[in-house]
Amino acid sequence: MQSLRMIENWPVSAAAAAVVRADGSLAGSHGPADDRFPLASVTKPLTAYAALIACEEGAVELDEPAGPGGSTIRHLLAHTSGLAFDEDRPMAPPGDRRLYSNAGFEALGDHLAKRTEIPFPDYVRQAVLEPLGMTATDLPGSPAKDAVSTLADLVRFAAELQAPRLLHADTLAAATQVVHPGLSGVLPGYGHQKPNDWGLGFEIRDAKSPHWTGSNSSPRTFGHFGQAGTFLWVDPDAGAACVALTNRDFGPWAIEAWPAFTDAVLAELRG
Repeated sequence: MQSLRMIENWPVSAAAAAVVRADGSLAGSHGPADDRFPLASVTKPLTAYAALIACEEGAVELDEPAGPGGSTIRHLLAHTSGLAFDEDRPMAPPGDRRLYSNAGFEALGDHLAKRTEIPFPDYVRQAVLEPLGMTATDLPGSPAKDAVSTLADLVRFAAELQAPRLLHADTLAAATQVVHPGLSGVLPGYGHQKPNDWGLGFEIRDAKSPHWTGSNSSPRTFGHFGQAGTFLWVDPDAGAACVALTNRDFGPWAIEAWPAFTDAVLAELRG
């Protein structure tokens, strides 16, 4: 895909990007497939997927208490637990506000480790990474932000997010619909959004503006971006997903470059 060559003009010294069709086939790839990049918050969809698998396995339930104030796994995944961004400190009652929280995902990892009796990085590896063949991906620390992966591995995950094999399709569909609709909040890097819609570990685009996806991305688009200059989106209406990895932290360059890139990818997919 010619649109993928746009990453050559990004102000970064290393970048890789790929587009995956809904049938799992690779529409195009550009840049090193096997170089490892920190994912930052693109870690969260991997953590969320492991949590959903744990629910399907019966190890936990979405509505069981897992955080402070009686906040549940559902609250933690949907950033409605009330926990502060990076502190184990409640800022609001569960379900009251959309407060994006790394601490919430860390509480989720701790809870799942206790319930499964498996260290969370090991559970992610056994439940998600190994079954998908993501052998170059590691989670050495925080379930919110510390995964390291490659383009080739995230292509496998992007395929799974469009045609799930590890989860029932209904489970993934529910996770990519708005949870606790109508809540406003701050989307990191993009300011206050009303509403600030999220699913279970996945951000839902809806009509947010400004946004890191494209102006032509469908409202059903879901995914995540990371402060490490990384993103993964799935646009069900376009029948495709896109992964981009860089070695430069998110900032004004990404706010300018990513939407135009996504729009070019979508235009090429549509022919």
